Amino acid sequence: MKKARRVGLLLSLGVMVFILAGCGRSTVTQSSSGLWDHYVIWNFIQAIQFLSKIFGNSYGLGIIIFTVIVRIILLPLMFYQTKSMRKTTELQPKLKVLQQKYSAKDSETQGKLREEQQKLYAEAGVNPVAGCLPILVQMPILLALYQAILRSQVLKTGSFLWMQLGDRDPYFILPILAAIFTFATSKLSVMSQPEQNVMTAAMTYGMPAIILFSAITLPSALSLYWVITNAFSVGQTMLLNNPFKINKEREEKQQAEKAKKRALEKAKRKAYKSKKK
Repeated sequence: MKKARRVGLLLSLGVMVFILAGCGRSTVTQSSSGLWDHYVIWNFIQAIQFLSKIFGNSYGLGIIIFTVIVRIILLPLMFYQTKSMRKTTELQPKLKVLQQKYSAKDSETQGKLREEQQKLYAEAGVNPVAGCLPILVQMPILLALYQAILRSQVLKTGSFLWMQLGDRDPYFILPILAAIFTFATSKLSVMSQPEQNVMTAAMTYGMPAIILFSAITLPSALSLYWVITNAFSVGQTMLLNNPFKINKEREEKQQAEKAKKRALEKAKRKAYKSKKK
């Protein structure tokens, strides 16, 4: 029941993100007021329009190029976040041992648990809070990019490939691609985790479903954005957090530890036999 509640809460948060992202539905223009609309959203719209003019007055290409530029700028933050999360993941077995050792719920035992956890984090050079900071920086930027496309009437007036950017994809190609790339990103991310639970499984399959059904009903301009940003995320994951490389390194480390343990036991047996003689 506890896991089910956690899964439900996480999926609810995912849905809430999309709701909040689409809260501002009014069209943003040069005369729009407010810090967010006038100085952030409007400048993002202007940047996309500028890139569109450079590449043949194609708003579709403008959206693609600006999305890629934003994601490239955010790469150093993603690298820091990925590195921090990987260190934290590697500590999970040791953290579980501590939780079992200090399983009592009294304040003294729980205080000792927190003390030992902080000691373990310090020895590994991990700051569990620091891993969240890049997300706090990224979210406003990605949200601004999302709303720049959603709330610009100009960007949705053009056509791109088989689509009118202001209308839904008539063949549902972009929504399906967006869902596939979202699933690929989630799947690659959890593959590098030593342990997986119901919550990670729900996110792996739940988020692509949310993306798919949202993209089916929204303008193609937004579907295009989701395809590009999630395709970029797949490449980013393979570059910064390649699960095949991580799992191979983890397996080699475990084999080395087992070999070391076997050699130590063999040396002890040999020493014991020599002593008996």
